[in-house]
Amino acid sequence: MTALSRLLSAVAPPPAEGVEAAQRHLDGLTKPPGSLGRLEELALRLAGLAGGAPSVERPVIFTFAADHGVVAEGVSAYPQVVTAQMVENFLRGGAAVNVLARQAGARVVVADFGVASPLGEAPGLVSCPVGPGTRNMARGPAMTRAQAEEALLAGARLATEALSAGADLLGTGEMGIGNTTAASAITTALTGAAPERVTGRGTGVDDATLARKLAVVRRALAVNAPDPRDGLDVLAKVGGFEIAGLVGVILAASARRVPVALDGFIAGAAALVAVALAPDARHALFAAHRSAEPGHALALEHLGLVPYLELGMRLGEGTGAALFVHLARAAARIFREMATFKSAGVSGRT
Repeated sequence: MTALSRLLSAVAPPPAEGVEAAQRHLDGLTKPPGSLGRLEELALRLAGLAGGAPSVERPVIFTFAADHGVVAEGVSAYPQVVTAQMVENFLRGGAAVNVLARQAGARVVVADFGVASPLGEAPGLVSCPVGPGTRNMARGPAMTRAQAEEALLAGARLATEALSAGADLLGTGEMGIGNTTAASAITTALTGAAPERVTGRGTGVDDATLARKLAVVRRALAVNAPDPRDGLDVLAKVGGFEIAGLVGVILAASARRVPVALDGFIAGAAALVAVALAPDARHALFAAHRSAEPGHALALEHLGLVPYLELGMRLGEGTGAALFVHLARAAARIFREMATFKSAGVSGRT
């Protein structure tokens, strides 16, 4: 059995009896049933995964970076070197995800999965590059199947290390100029939606660049013909190294029944691949927010997820996941710390 098949076989749904027990506990708290709205739904899902009282005290956000050969087609408003420059910003603690993670008490793991510009041995950087960026998917597969599996397993390894050290919630973030083009192709391939419904402006491209980007997505799908029945095939043909790494994070957390906070469109594309490979991975997925990118709403609908926040964000990096930590922590503490009618001596419903 390969490492990937072992990982996939470990993904299973939470026991139904745990969910039922969690619902009974929530209904016994000193409040009318359901009066905390989606906070109760969140608490229920967290408790069902944990098999008891949930805890969100040691969150970790993974911000994986890699470059994309498809930028040669002129699909981004920014040059490719920005990927490396933003990695350096993450490491200095100056990016939005750093600010929001500090506020949430979350650790940020920054990893190079294939940045084209040399980064060197920067303090705090996890180095596991599969290559100096993917190939141009508009002219052939973005990567080999072996490379996709390598990147996926590297992400799973980093997630497993964090989980073994006590992480109780994992957030997904990324950086890679051109990666909304890859995410658009993945989402189109796995949802069956039309490319024009999925493809958005990414970093804020103008109308001419958007039209070119859409044409590139169509060409990449036509040239590569990714098989929607095979998540790894889709990932290899039109994905990215950092997206593959996030697929590994999702699968590793799912195998340990630890919640995964999905950030935006890129993380949503990674989740589509993870669920294509292991359908029960969906039980660990929490949609932190809904990105302004049109394809994100389609991905979440396909996954059966309703976002907890809607702020018009489209930055990526793990920013939405960092904001979600506050909600998840609140829901977990409601479950753990709120008194029951019996313990508080409060009369229940007649």
